[in-house]
Amino acid sequence: MKKIINVEPLEDYKLLLTFDDNIKKIKDMKPYLDKGVFKALRDRNVFNNVKIVLGTIAWGDIDMCPDSLYESSKTIE
Repeated sequence: MKKIINVEPLEDYKLLLTFDDNIKKIKDMKPYLDKGVFKALRDRNVFNNVKIVLGTIAWGDIDMCPDSLYESSKTIE
């Protein structure tokens, strides 16, 4: 199972994720912002308050699977 070791919120509802293999990826969160609990992330203050919890990212009680994030994010150089 992949683990996220660093997260940085970026402009345009994107996240810079660093995984435990030191691969850096960008996750675009815009497609999620109209869905269920993720609607709360439209508030930039909430979105920017992303934390690492148990190897994944979370905003309070909203979290995402790190393996899914690894597979669905774009690798950067």
